Amino acid sequence: MAGYTEALWPAAWDAPSKRDRRGGTYRPYLPDHLTGSTIGVSPEAAQEASRVESLVQQLVTHPASHGVDGLARFLLRSEAIASSRIEGLQASPQQVALAELSDQDVGVSKGFTATARLVANNVTALRQAVTDLVTTDTVSVDDIVGLHRILLPDDRHHGLRQVQNWIGGSHRHPLDAEFVPPPPEHVPALMADLVSYINAGQHSPLIQAALVHAQFETIHPFTDGNGRVGRALIHTVLTRRGLTRNAVLPISLVLLTQSNAYVAGLTAYRHTEDTSSPEATDARSSWLEVFLSATSTAVEQAQIFADELTELHTEWLGRHRRFRESQGLRASPRADSAVARLLDLLPAVPVVTARTVQRLLSVTHPAARQALEELAGADILHPKQVERNTVGYLAREVFALLTLTERRLASTRWDTRDAPPRRPVPARPQH
Repeated sequence: MAGYTEALWPAAWDAPSKRDRRGGTYRPYLPDHLTGSTIGVSPEAAQEASRVESLVQQLVTHPASHGVDGLARFLLRSEAIASSRIEGLQASPQQVALAELSDQDVGVSKGFTATARLVANNVTALRQAVTDLVTTDTVSVDDIVGLHRILLPDDRHHGLRQVQNWIGGSHRHPLDAEFVPPPPEHVPALMADLVSYINAGQHSPLIQAALVHAQFETIHPFTDGNGRVGRALIHTVLTRRGLTRNAVLPISLVLLTQSNAYVAGLTAYRHTEDTSSPEATDARSSWLEVFLSATSTAVEQAQIFADELTELHTEWLGRHRRFRESQGLRASPRADSAVARLLDLLPAVPVVTARTVQRLLSVTHPAARQALEELAGADILHPKQVERNTVGYLAREVFALLTLTERRLASTRWDTRDAPPRRPVPARPQH
């Protein structure tokens, strides 16, 4: 049965202060396993999960004119930036995109910070969460350790932790901690149980994703980076179950704004009753209520993203048509032309070079350059010298939309006109 145990923390006589030198008893929490027992869910939670899953399915079929894949990558980048911001990694969408570009183009190595590189790693990890871990037959503990390694490539402690960690209180001891995860000797078995649950289908997709996230955060299996890996696993579950085949929901943005409810929900999840008891079901329902509410809001906001991207793409088409007419060209290019295909790709890759366009579209370098210059002439792309011999082309309106989206979701009313952002966010884009 889940519950708290007692352990003794030795005094540290070499610590700098009396408070830090303290020793004494602390209480790590041991959760139930998710497999091998009946994990009850209230009828109300199951009904709400079904309702929200219907909303997600509607989003996946959103008629975005530039293609659902572009929307999915846009949302993935938004989710990754927000997930990193939760961990205190502050970087602009433009710098993150430049860091991503440097992985594809050896001619780009400047114009972004080391923090932007870490956030770009988060984008990579999320992309892996919804690709590599989706296509594998079974998710393993090593796969999750691999996600952690991608997110924190410079961390000194890769692999499952072998020390006690805790949340809140002193960094010297867990005596005043807000929560103490299981002792390290329990982590391997708990993680083996977690991946067994991920590979099963005992519950509906959203309920499974919610329980996986809460269990992972309760185990806290790494010395650092647990939040980022835990949020990536949400998307692993939803995509493996086929719920979000073409879209990544900005759930981290919502949970970041609802941080008090998020912590309260996780605290409620950590019950001390028999796993099949009504009290344990109520505890899980408290967490599920928080998670499902956040997912519902994320779907609503993702639909707004999709609508805004569709409007932007329509505006681009009109702008492009007018430019071509001013140059004596036919109003609309061929659908299979490099410039037409590049225009559809911009929400997914809002900063490119001639080399990346050449690779993405399988065209010659002159054709890539001509497409870029044409969209720059139409005021859709904006050239920026990123290296001595390399020009990057930026779709600034996509970055502005990312920024406005993050600002909106930092408001407790999801609208900065009704309530200002409650946390640090990028400045409003200049028009």
